[in-house]
Amino acid sequence: MSKPRIAVVNNDTVFLQLMHDLLSDEGYDTVIEKESGKVHAMVRDEKPHLVILDIRMDSPETGMQILELLRLDPATNHIPIIICSADSRLLREKEAILRDKGCDILEKPFDLEDLLTKVRAVLGRVWAE
Repeated sequence: MSKPRIAVVNNDTVFLQLMHDLLSDEGYDTVIEKESGKVHAMVRDEKPHLVILDIRMDSPETGMQILELLRLDPATNHIPIIICSADSRLLREKEAILRDKGCDILEKPFDLEDLLTKVRAVLGRVWAE
């Protein structure tokens, strides 16, 4: 069986590198994207089993626009998404919408084990289907 592939989308280069290193060390095939305009194409091409998406990216609405594109496209609408952000106010405001779109939420700063637990749980649901 191939390794689960996780796409990490964030405009913070340091965060992307840390996530890449951490997830790769845990045995995941990890792809990263910093530029919001390239996310949809990257997800279509790479076909990850999970996307970890920063809800803010370039602006408070950029992550929501990316999420909308991913959910509207039949090639990507089944891929689970974990929304990851330090903007707790925005997460609270958008929580109902995010949950309605089938997203899990992880607020920064997060404990490393919390991240891995959530990733394993989401991927476990994917493999069970």
